[in-house]
Amino acid sequence: MRRFLRICGRGLGGALLLILGVWIGLSLHFQIAAPLVFVFYLGLVLGCFGAVRMLWRGHWGRVLGLSAVVLAVWALWWGSIAPRQDRDWLPEVSRGVTSEPARDGLVLVRNIRDFRWSSPTEAVESWYDLTVDPEQITSVDMIMSVWDSPEIAHTLVSFGYADGRHIVFSGEIRKEVGEEFSALGGFFKRFELVLIAADERDIVHLRTDARGEAVSLYPVAMGAAQRKALFLAFLDYGNELAREPRWYHTLWTNCTTMPYRLVRQVAEGAVFDLRVILSGRLPGYLYDLGVLPGAQTAPLAELKARAALPRRPVAGLSSAEYSALLRQGWRD
Repeated sequence: MRRFLRICGRGLGGALLLILGVWIGLSLHFQIAAPLVFVFYLGLVLGCFGAVRMLWRGHWGRVLGLSAVVLAVWALWWGSIAPRQDRDWLPEVSRGVTSEPARDGLVLVRNIRDFRWSSPTEAVESWYDLTVDPEQITSVDMIMSVWDSPEIAHTLVSFGYADGRHIVFSGEIRKEVGEEFSALGGFFKRFELVLIAADERDIVHLRTDARGEAVSLYPVAMGAAQRKALFLAFLDYGNELAREPRWYHTLWTNCTTMPYRLVRQVAEGAVFDLRVILSGRLPGYLYDLGVLPGAQTAPLAELKARAALPRRPVAGLSSAEYSALLRQGWRD
């Protein structure tokens, strides 16, 4: 029996060493460029091999001491990696939204993106500032875009004004020139987070037409005070990111969990649900909360069909006209 327990203990210790080695290896992979990273890989492999040998010989004290040293060195290095504002960003994420108070309760929103996309990566670039009255917000819509797995969607929040204009907020990875998205890299401080404010002619058209993604729009029932509070919460978050950049995290700080935290600040009943992580199922969560139109009388499948957005050209359309066309499915 003692022999069996000893073997199990060594096996468990070896498994923990393997997990530790893989985790440290991945952190090196996403932070250190080749060829230097291969030197660290070699050292890591040799260190793990030596630790497993000592473990198998029963030298638990040496293994624990070696592991503590490695973890301490890694933790010091990992803690020193800070997010930055001054990288060579792609144009579409080069400016995060910021704001400042204006006269008579108005708010000046800076860096609203208004690109005209001709392909997934090419656009005529344009940014503008706009003074708005948060009291004039008449609607809040959740826009969801699925590009691969139906379980995962990019989530945007759009605020509509009495004049027909809409401002959309989107939490995104702040990609550098030549950089590609990696869900795994999002666990290892690979990307900074940016909050984009955009015109719907830009950010919705990019996903429906330029990228060909499956995009849906859901009106969300909120009181006037909640709409205003949520809008200001997004602006405050943008200002915080401008002062102190943060890392994007694949699970905890992404395009859905970030706005969810802001919603929880202003809306009672927005308790955590696994569908916040599996964002492709978020409409079902909102349906169960009863905040979608017809949630009490129509099946969810019918609402999903109404929410689906077709491709719509933007040429010759004003911002308000394009936004009105996006909502035809909810007026028919």
